[in-house]
Amino acid sequence: MIEKTGRILVVEDDLDIRSILSQLLAFEGYEVEEAADGAEALAMLRKDGPPALILLDLMMPIMDGWQLRAELQRDPALSSVPVVIVSADVRAEQEASRLCAAGLLKKPLQIEPLLELVHRICGAPAR
Repeated sequence: MIEKTGRILVVEDDLDIRSILSQLLAFEGYEVEEAADGAEALAMLRKDGPPALILLDLMMPIMDGWQLRAELQRDPALSSVPVVIVSADVRAEQEASRLCAAGLLKKPLQIEPLLELVHRICGAPAR
């Protein structure tokens, strides 16, 4: 069971993008956790439990977004967590559909569509 805690996991290998996303979401009132790759994210998820949302880059070292999504789908405790793909990959639209993503945000990111999607999935955060 996914709780609408407002906790969001940002999985992004680019430190600048990860930091900007985290700061923006924290400013909006969400609790944000960060992971630099899929392996780090998976370890965090198994330790801390499911967040309300995962923002997932596809192209990362160690464990990429495709691999992480496959692991999430195999894990009953994590399979229903909404995942939004965040990618500059030209195949992102078809990949988001294939990965059963809750949404797609193309890089370079635009703030309004990001916040609209996060609010739609997570609800407005408690302030």
